[in-house]
Amino acid sequence: MRIFLIAILFAMLGSGCAVVAVADAAVSVAATTVKIGASVVETAVDVTASGVKAVTGSD
Repeated sequence: MRIFLIAILFAMLGSGCAVVAVADAAVSVAATTVKIGASVVETAVDVTASGVKAVTGSD
């Protein structure tokens, strides 16, 4: 009976690790998407600012 309980405990711990690994991967993908989105917005702002400076002739 004791071996059976230990086996169940290890099975639950193993599946918990898999859930944590999947959740970690999902968070990593989401963080990368946010970083890429921020870089695109930053580039668009820089390009717009450069265009405004070129049109107005001001630094």
